[in-house]
Amino acid sequence: MRVVVALGGNALLRRGEAMTAENQRKNARIAAEALAPLYDDGHEVVITHGNGPQVGLLALQGAAYEQVEAYPLDVLGAETVGMIGYMIEQELGNLLPFEKPFATILTQVEVDPNDPAFKDPTKPIGPLYSKEEAEKLADEKGWSIREDGDKWRRVVPSPLPKHIFEIRPIKWLLDHDVLVIAAGGGGIPTMYNEEKKLVGVECVIDKDRCSGLLAKEIDADVYIMATDADAVYLDWGTPSQRAIKTASPDALDAYGFAAGSMGPKVEAAQTFARQTGKKSVICTLSEVPQAILGEKGTSITTAAGETKFY
Repeated sequence: MRVVVALGGNALLRRGEAMTAENQRKNARIAAEALAPLYDDGHEVVITHGNGPQVGLLALQGAAYEQVEAYPLDVLGAETVGMIGYMIEQELGNLLPFEKPFATILTQVEVDPNDPAFKDPTKPIGPLYSKEEAEKLADEKGWSIREDGDKWRRVVPSPLPKHIFEIRPIKWLLDHDVLVIAAGGGGIPTMYNEEKKLVGVECVIDKDRCSGLLAKEIDADVYIMATDADAVYLDWGTPSQRAIKTASPDALDAYGFAAGSMGPKVEAAQTFARQTGKKSVICTLSEVPQAILGEKGTSITTAAGETKFY
């Protein structure tokens, strides 16, 4: 079975955790331990991942060095893909047989220069700040900022992914038994300029949307979003909350999910299921192998009948 697993940002750096290499290495090891069983089950695997905290940290470090202009977000995104891919490859390599090959692919993704997202920045990157700190940095650096729980973060445009340029080499690698790490951070954002030349873009593509597009383009059988929630819940945080076991994309249209948390994941899951007729899953990282079998998490598929709950 061909499987795409999208690792949430918490899989590499937990909320409020110091952005040290040691912490990211530790979390990469935890992710590798959770995903290694997919190899034993005989699956072809593509791993994608977020990079919001990492790209934000590099942006801050770059801004502190005033001798040169700060590097743009597309370049910083490419740097984080190398760093995170390296850690995941190494940690998986310490668990899987020596002969199992790995490859991290710098994945360029095209966006539309007229996407309305460029006029409404919503994607959080970088560390958490108090309101006072965030407002000060916004004034100094010209940032857009928004609330994130009880803290504040920098936000940047998040246009829709249109096209993934490296689909053919990714398919080739999968056909040759390579475990692939791709579309890190939603891919490296690019667009065609007026001269029809491909250039980088100052934005961040949503990782779940890009991963869903990747899953569709490589004919994946299952698209999994590993997050810190064990399922999609209705009435979350209330005495009547219920965890969804299976649902159709259309059934989920009747419910509202928070735009800042589960909403984008549900939307990405619905889109993949509708476009392919195959299954999307939202689950915790530790339960990915069981979620593929429908034993854990929330499965979203057009074949689902009545919505079922745990």
